[in-house]
This record gives sequence, C-alpha cells and structure tokens, in this order.
Amino acid sequence: MTKVFLKKQIQNRVLLGHPWIFGNEVAEIKGEVVPGDIVDVHTHQGSFLGRGYINPQSQILVRLLTRDKSEEINPEFFYRRLLKCWEYRQKLGYVENCRLVFGEADDLPALVIDKFNDYFVLQTLALGMEKWKPAIVDALNRIFSPKGIYERNDVPVRELEGMEQQKGFLSAPFDTNVIINENGLKFHVDIVNGQKTGYFLDQQDNRREIRQIVKDANVLEAFCYTGTFSCHAGYYRAKSVLGLDISEHAVETARRNAELNNLQEVCKFQAVNAFDQLKQYTREERKFDVVILDPPAFTKSRENIRKAVTGYKEINLRGMKLLNQGGFLVTASCTNLVSPELFLETIDAAAKDAKKRLRQVTFQTQAKDHPILRNIENTTYLKFLIVEIA
Repeated sequence: MTKVFLKKQIQNRVLLGHPWIFGNEVAEIKGEVVPGDIVDVHTHQGSFLGRGYINPQSQILVRLLTRDKSEEINPEFFYRRLLKCWEYRQKLGYVENCRLVFGEADDLPALVIDKFNDYFVLQTLALGMEKWKPAIVDALNRIFSPKGIYERNDVPVRELEGMEQQKGFLSAPFDTNVIINENGLKFHVDIVNGQKTGYFLDQQDNRREIRQIVKDANVLEAFCYTGTFSCHAGYYRAKSVLGLDISEHAVETARRNAELNNLQEVCKFQAVNAFDQLKQYTREERKFDVVILDPPAFTKSRENIRKAVTGYKEINLRGMKLLNQGGFLVTASCTNLVSPELFLETIDAAAKDAKKRLRQVTFQTQAKDHPILRNIENTTYLKFLIVEIA
C-alpha cells in the first residue's frame, strides 16, 4: 500500500485527531498515487498514524477513515460505520428523520446522509468517498431496506475534487416529494429541488425552543425558506405570523406547509427581498413581538468573512429595531467560518448600535444528530440564539 509520511513540524493537529492532511504537511510519498485510493499515513519517524483516501487534485491531500492499523477499508467497513451511526441516532431518539451521517463527526469525511422517513439522500463530496458509493448504498439497503435513495451531488465543492456535479436516483425511482413529521407538525420535503438535501434538519431541535415566547405574539420571520419556523410559531399559538423569502418557490412551499397543518389563517407569506423589507418596516416603524432571522450562509470563503459579519450585524440591528420592548429576537447563523464567539460579538455590536439591552434566553448549536467533535472546529457550524429586548 502507498505510504504517506508527514513533516515533523506540522503534524500535531493530525496527531490530536483531525482527519484532514493538507499537501503542505506531507514530506514524502512512497508508492503509486492513484486519486481516490486508500493509503497509509505515517509520522516522520515511520509510526503508523492512520488510513484514508488520497487525492492530489484536492488541497486536502488525505482524509483519514481509521486510525486502527488492523482495520481494512472495504465494503464491510462502511456497513459497520453506518450501523454505528444509526445506533447512535437511535440512542438520542432520532428514529424518523435525522442526519444519519455527518461527515468528519462520524469518522466518514466528506459523506453526508439524511434520512427522511424511509427515504435517504446522500452526498459524496470527495473522490475517495465517491469511489465507495456503491458500498455505501449497499450498506443502506442492508440496514434499512429503504423505499428510496437519491444523491444530491449537485454541489460545486465536488469540482475541486475533479468530479462533476450530478443528482439522481441510487435506487428504483420514487416520488421525491415526501412528507415528514417534526415536533407534531408535517412538512413537505422536495428531495430533488430543495436546498442542500431537501430540508434543514439541523434546526429541528431549535424550532421547539420558540414554543413559549411566540404564544399570543405577532411574529415576523425573515429568510423563512419553506416556513418551518413560521409554522412552528403558528402551531405554538402565535396570534399572527408573517414569513418573508426572496424565492417564490420557497414561499409557495411555505404556504403548502401552513395548509398541511391547518395554519393558513395564522401564517402568511410574501415573496420579497428580506433585506429590503426589513429596511422598509424600520422606516414604517412597524413593531412585532418576535422576530426570527434564519438566513442562508453569507460566505464560504475566508476572504469574505468581514462582509458576512457586516450582513449579520445589519439584519440583526434591523430585527431589534422592529421589536416591541420585551420582545424576543430569534437569530441564527449557519456560516461555518463565523465562529460562535464572532457571532455573539456581532449581535452585541448590533445591540449597541440599536441602543438595546439584551437578555439571553438560550444559545445553542445544531441538532444533536449533527454531532460535534471538540477537536474538529468545522463540526460546530450552526449558531442559534434567543434574546429578550430588555
């Protein structure tokens, strides 16, 4: 097997458990390098460190799959790993809808699998994982006997690995518009055309957190997408709910979700630019009891972090100005490159400019089926905050 030897001075991060090995951390490679193949990684002294897949085209040269020298990477390896992932989710109570595999946090780097009832959506985001896609599909069939499997590999990051974007069935074709249950409500999931894998499971725990604060309240949700927070607000007895999103398709799905839960009289939606509408409502001095802000990621590159922070500050500043005294701001960020500390600093800066005093109700991360490894920074990506405007 091809052997990769690390440089002495920059291998500590990997020694401490991180599965990524960048090209500039490698001192020497002995053996043939075939993109996507399994290689053994050693320290500069020759000690075995781990086994993973290699791709010279990627900045991340090797992603480790195991640190057990006796563990072979074969179809049975993926079966065992997926079974372990499923057992973990079941222990936490996620049995119907969940992120079954969360990449590095589940020791399966560049693999994402979401479970919607008896349907599965898969993403293989690196060449080394793509090569094992048949084994992964076989493992899903063995463990779950699913009604359908679909791949949503229509993501640009694949091109950095020398792969094409693609999506399609990995099972017999099925109706890709499914309905899931979440917190007592039902939601449409568009597996083919919805964002990411069709639905944002990472907020499913956080959506329950608004239960007490929205009762008898007038609620505004900006960047509502398909209206999941809005519908939760209506379900939790809000007086009125207004959801805003720039996508006509998303707003139409939001209306369908409201009707599915018999909330169409309480939950209303508009297809507008949320940034512009927040400005307009500020000028009009409109007021709400609860404002919910759950925007898409503002940047995926380090060069644009400051611009992203400026965007977060602006929308939160406007959200605060739209709240009645004693109202609640519910705000989130899924931008991976914005740390929890930076996010909270941004909210504080917005409060200072808005001349508001904040009282924290809760601060959380993503749902527990998206596990966090403390030694891998990028497994913590979602920030969710509720504050009272005191």
